Amino acid sequence: MNASSGSKPHGPLDGITVVEMGQLIAGPFCGQLLGDFGADVIKVESPDKGDALRQWGQPGYPMFWEILGRNKYSITANLRVEGGQALARQLIGKADILIENFRPGTLEKWGMSPEQLMKDNPRLIIVRVSGYGQTGPYSSRAGFGGIGEAMGGWRSIVGEPDRSPSRMGVSIGDSLAATFACLGALAALEARHKTGKGQIVDSSLYEAVLHVMESLVPDYAIADFIRERSGSILPGVAPSNVYPCKDGAFLIAANQDSVFTRLCDVMERPDLAKDDRYATHTARGKHQKMLDDIIAEWTKDHTVNALEAMMAEAGIPAGRMFRPADMLADPQFKARDSLIEIEHPKWGKLPMQNVFPKLSGTPGSIRSVAPLSPGVDNQKIYSERLGLSEADLASLKQDGII
Repeated sequence: MNASSGSKPHGPLDGITVVEMGQLIAGPFCGQLLGDFGADVIKVESPDKGDALRQWGQPGYPMFWEILGRNKYSITANLRVEGGQALARQLIGKADILIENFRPGTLEKWGMSPEQLMKDNPRLIIVRVSGYGQTGPYSSRAGFGGIGEAMGGWRSIVGEPDRSPSRMGVSIGDSLAATFACLGALAALEARHKTGKGQIVDSSLYEAVLHVMESLVPDYAIADFIRERSGSILPGVAPSNVYPCKDGAFLIAANQDSVFTRLCDVMERPDLAKDDRYATHTARGKHQKMLDDIIAEWTKDHTVNALEAMMAEAGIPAGRMFRPADMLADPQFKARDSLIEIEHPKWGKLPMQNVFPKLSGTPGSIRSVAPLSPGVDNQKIYSERLGLSEADLASLKQDGII
């Protein structure tokens, strides 16, 4: 493991061993979160090409891997053959947490059913991330993040109302399922303190998305209201929109009565706050388009910087549209170390998002860059954890097992 700073604290999960199987985002992001807070994460990759995520990103710059692979060891094992399965079972037998995001039934097919793994290691917590969960009529179907976003209700309400549903610019379904999987793993660790036993954490893509959909379902079931695509606004919540400026666009969220009054004062339109069409939350919601047009007519004569200063002075929630260059230069990002720069043997100074959330007593840290190649830690992990000799490893490699 190429530690970026050996003096950094290991975090609250120091001493917890995680075996991460699977690939791409949903499983590995869960492993990254646990690793960020100090867990020893042993990533199992295929001997031939490793995790497909190593290829994701701009051509020649696979930056997905640099984020999701950080704070991990990399070993190789061919899980499709008996020898590789035997190695994995030995490692899992000594682990606290197993993460997998294969299609349900794959572990069982490989002779690693949860029942068998937990018989060998009763304290084991098995985190299973899949499209539809481990049960139900859809459980055996293949599922990617976008499918979970569609089924969970996200896609149908994102985009402009006169167009087909849009997607968010990141793999939000995968990341949500991984985050909930991590939450489940931590809850299971706490339960293990009391019971001494592990359990299965079942996180599905569609339910992870469903879980952040607020009142989408009861809105329909009780109020007979179906949320639709509404572009940059939330219907009935006004003013809260992105408005045009001389040099770009600016977000203003002044939908609370007192905040709206302050906005009217800044606009030198105190009459709006007393107008029956805009004086209350409900009234503003009914006349949302008219109000947005009035505000847009005012903002278009100002720059982003000018608006930002006015809104900050008046205590009005507002902000510019940040891009990476803005983030790297912004004083708030710098003050909180929201982005951190690490030394990378290939990329030099590599910026990336820091560990989050921040813990005051036992903070996490980025202790190592993503493994440079599949199996770079084979000798360390297999010798230290399983007691294999160099001759054993050479034989396993010759047989195509690692």
